Amino acid sequence: MTSIPRLLETFKPQHYDLYLDINRQNKTIKGETKIQGQAKQADIALHQHDLVIESVQVAGQDLAFTMDNDKDLFYFTLPAAGESEITVKYHAPLTDNMNGIYPSYYQVDGQQKQLVSTQFETYFARQAFPGVDEPAAKATFSLAIKWDEQPGETVIANMPEEKVVDGVHYFQETVKMSTYLVAFALGDMQAKKAKTKSGVEVGVFATKAHPARDLDFALDIATRAIDFYEDYYQTPYPLPHSWQVALPDFSAGAMENWGIVTYREAYLLVDPDNTALAVKQTVATVITHELAHQWFGDLVTMKWWDELWLNESFANMMEFVAVDALEPDWHIWESFNAGDVQAALKRDAIKGVQPVHVEVQHPEEIDALFDPAIVYAKGARLLVMVRSLIGDNALRTGLKNYFAKMKYSNASGDDLWAALGEASGQDIGAIMKTWLEQGGYPIVKLQLEDGHLIASQEQFNIGPKDGKKRLWQVPLKANRADLPALLSEEKLDLGDYDEIKAAGQGAVRLNVGNAGHYIVKYDQELLADVLGDLDSMDAISQAQVLQDNLLQAQAGVISYADLIWLLPKLAEKRSALVNDLVYQIVAGLKNFVDPKSQAESWLKLVVNHLSEEQIARLGWDAEDSDTTDDRLIRPVVLSAGLYGENPLVLNPAHEKFEAVKGDVTKLPADGRTTILLNEIKNFNSDETFQTLWQAYRQTSNASLKNDLRTALTASPKEAQLKELVEHFQNADYIKPQDLRGWFAGVLKNPAGQELAWTWLRDQWSWLEEKLGGDMEFSSYVTVISRIFHTEARLREFKDFFADKIDQPGLSREITMDIDIIASRVAVESQQKSAVEAALAILAQ
Repeated sequence: MTSIPRLLETFKPQHYDLYLDINRQNKTIKGETKIQGQAKQADIALHQHDLVIESVQVAGQDLAFTMDNDKDLFYFTLPAAGESEITVKYHAPLTDNMNGIYPSYYQVDGQQKQLVSTQFETYFARQAFPGVDEPAAKATFSLAIKWDEQPGETVIANMPEEKVVDGVHYFQETVKMSTYLVAFALGDMQAKKAKTKSGVEVGVFATKAHPARDLDFALDIATRAIDFYEDYYQTPYPLPHSWQVALPDFSAGAMENWGIVTYREAYLLVDPDNTALAVKQTVATVITHELAHQWFGDLVTMKWWDELWLNESFANMMEFVAVDALEPDWHIWESFNAGDVQAALKRDAIKGVQPVHVEVQHPEEIDALFDPAIVYAKGARLLVMVRSLIGDNALRTGLKNYFAKMKYSNASGDDLWAALGEASGQDIGAIMKTWLEQGGYPIVKLQLEDGHLIASQEQFNIGPKDGKKRLWQVPLKANRADLPALLSEEKLDLGDYDEIKAAGQGAVRLNVGNAGHYIVKYDQELLADVLGDLDSMDAISQAQVLQDNLLQAQAGVISYADLIWLLPKLAEKRSALVNDLVYQIVAGLKNFVDPKSQAESWLKLVVNHLSEEQIARLGWDAEDSDTTDDRLIRPVVLSAGLYGENPLVLNPAHEKFEAVKGDVTKLPADGRTTILLNEIKNFNSDETFQTLWQAYRQTSNASLKNDLRTALTASPKEAQLKELVEHFQNADYIKPQDLRGWFAGVLKNPAGQELAWTWLRDQWSWLEEKLGGDMEFSSYVTVISRIFHTEARLREFKDFFADKIDQPGLSREITMDIDIIASRVAVESQQKSAVEAALAILAQ
């Protein structure tokens, strides 16, 4: 495979003067870029993508240049090596695929409008201006922008505006930074602003399609987050402002551009009067994630994309550290265990999964790095493990020293481990090497042999194994202080079991707190002791029992039938985390029962048994006395009651829908998804369907849009689903950024699966053209692998993707997903009769 030439080896930029003239009407950019830098040789190259280079000059002299569009380069020869100022004039198109400089589309009072903004990560700055578009090529930037400006419009960028001359907006020079962090947004925006304790100006910007009050929640979280990070990192925020900008069209969730963070509207704007707590938590963690990056990623940046985890894993951990400090009543670490931990454990158990740290060369391989379950979730969990090992004080001291040494430059993982090792007195690098450099994780088996407690480790896999023998430095974190801290070898004798048991109260358990990235399998005697202690455990420990056993069931190590008996013991717990794991297991059980079968009726009875007490306790409406857990449990158990066709859910849900007379904005957010689903599934009419479909197209509330999409894609009527699929490619109905969710919703619906699967196969070329350059494109393959579970679908999946398996951005995903589906098919085939028998007994 062709490797990427590193242009920094021949030319080192020091400063860019960027002039951009943007015409929204014609969708064009005219630009002039002046680059001051040090040339190590006369023959050099710069990056460009889809730029039409008009001239290249040095000291007023035109230079001949050669284009190489396949490599995103153009070549020329300087008069001499050394200090140079290169001027490039060019023009280019505004893109329409949410990369580079691109327009977002929205409506206000029926009038179509545009907001123009940027997305330069990973390598899309070269679509906006020529340069050395590599993370290590840090420089300062002076930005000047002109556009077809209309009265009332504004433009914002990384730094404050300095002046406006003849319609050109000039911005202050930036600090030293990477090209992918340069950003701006322009158009008709509203804003709300505040100041941090240290005087940093914080602002939230959005289009005027939204009520002004929807900006308040983000402004509060962002302002307090910067205060928190300045204290935690013991390092000042280095810029005069921090803008948070909601974009109508945005492919990723958010992007940490220095000083001007961009977001999907769904991840920034919140209706303060009617938004579910889970949505508020998600928005808060996205904001704190991006603001963590302002230090970790922006102030100090990875040297190359193979160290992407250094940016993302750390920000993913810090989002939870920050929110836990800002909103301690939310118990956000339980949400981390319910979401990120489960995603990491499932993904990292598949043969061929990428390590957290992985070598990349080809540009399309860089896009494939952004595996959220690995680089984000697993990486965060590994850093949580480090924090658990060294303590918070050592972590903060190490980070302060790391920032002081590495600020405005580029770092590797070794630099971070050195700083943390010095602060803690531990060889963190040696421990972490086994976790970062190899994919997967171990299952630690704890068993009794001749009266001794023996711990052993081997790689855990869901599906086939690759035959390689791997070992990890495993922090045992036992609930007995005198047991070893680390399991480094394959097998370790922990000592006489009777003595170990007598040294503490309760069952012997490992990985207390669930911070270690592994699962535990106890032998029968030890497991019986653990289950006997369930009621006395904290929520994370109770959920951990379900988690470890669910993964073993998915791998076929134990049967799903064994899990069924655990559910009644824990479904009545008042922990949102425990309930989340209970219903993750229920979701897996649904694959074992055929639609409209006797087994499905048994499962529905079981789900009703599990949820009825919580439904009776919590009811439909939020109360002032509700705990955080209550607010998170309510929508989960109402959804369970809907699946179980519980009249205490179906009838009140229909009454609530009827009461708002078609105005879905008046539905309570905590139960809105269930109400809408109930209406589509059980009281469906073409009039109701069209009412919800129109409401989706008209509302600007992203949370409501998600709930409406969930309901509409669950329709049992093929004609209605066909209408949805026919609009998949109509951006006036479904924005490209939202298409994956619509596709997944219809694909998951048995009544629509064939429609969605046929659409994807027929329109793959269109999908590649529209979204193929996006870092999340491969997730269209991922969502299929989460849904398919039959031999027939497995064959179709293999057949369709056979000629795509060699594409750099898709190869790993397709290969892994074949194994994921095949493993699910095998497990369900082997365990189906046992699961049905267990359901029949429990349903009585």
